[in-house]
Amino acid sequence: MTTPGVGPDPRDESVGALLSDLSADLSTLVRQEIALAKVELAAKGKETGKGVGMLAGAGVIGLAMLGAFTICLISLLSLAMEVWVAALIVTVVWAIVAAVLVQMGRKQLKEAGPPKPEQTIETIKEDVQWAKTQMQSDTTSS
Repeated sequence: MTTPGVGPDPRDESVGALLSDLSADLSTLVRQEIALAKVELAAKGKETGKGVGMLAGAGVIGLAMLGAFTICLISLLSLAMEVWVAALIVTVVWAIVAAVLVQMGRKQLKEAGPPKPEQTIETIKEDVQWAKTQMQSDTTSS
């Protein structure tokens, strides 16, 4: 097996040797692309995990704070109206806030796009293009 760019002229090798070299090179290329995809996805997963953990902690604290604030609002409004009316008003306000947050969250998720190994996809496209040019040059030199 010869290394590309080093060794004898590929035109002097037999078709079997060329196919063997091509098979070995493609096998190495596929392994390298898979390794790159694993590294890229692991890095994205690690970043995502940290963010999710922080958001979960903030959510727990925020929920406790929201409960206390809700009691405060209902107590304040109950000075001017029935307690059940005050509770209903606060509930409607929270429903509106939740609806706005859902819409903002959906928009953010659409902008983020799917988690995919973009660098790996680009290098695979380059590899396919390279293989096509190699196949064309091999058929024209035969």
